[in-house]
Amino acid sequence: MSAADAVRVGEVIRREIETLLFYEARLADESRYEEWEALVTDDVHYWVPAATPDYEPSSRLSYINDNRARLATRIRQLKTGVRHAQTPPSVMRRLVSNVEILSADDENGAYEVGSNFVLYELAHQATGDIRIWAGRTIHRLRRIDGRLKIAAKRVDLVNAAGPIPNLTFLI
Repeated sequence: MSAADAVRVGEVIRREIETLLFYEARLADESRYEEWEALVTDDVHYWVPAATPDYEPSSRLSYINDNRARLATRIRQLKTGVRHAQTPPSVMRRLVSNVEILSADDENGAYEVGSNFVLYELAHQATGDIRIWAGRTIHRLRRIDGRLKIAAKRVDLVNAAGPIPNLTFLI
């Protein structure tokens, strides 16, 4: 997709989309899982492919391939405080950039948005190392009761085809 192919939306919609992406990132960074969970739809799909995302998630293994129920279980486990891979929780900060509107259906309030990210994780419950996670995220957003919500999130990690540390948090 070239810059000429980018979907144009109004400035108000663009700001609303960017604000949601930045807010979602901050909630995940701060382990504010209940608030993060409120941003997703009842039929959300959360997918982190284990290689390039050129396959159907149900056809091969993925790092994460969660529907709404599995995502809720993952969040409950993180909130218990006894998930040893995240006890104490990692200190995280991510940068979200290069936000592009890939498709827009203003009439139905549906948008597909791509963005890049770099996430810095201080894994002090393990080695104390700072891990760097980088990649591209594709969000499908849908307006429900006047607010944009996350209907799908795909995280394409730069190093997805190689070995990665445990992914024990919301990326």
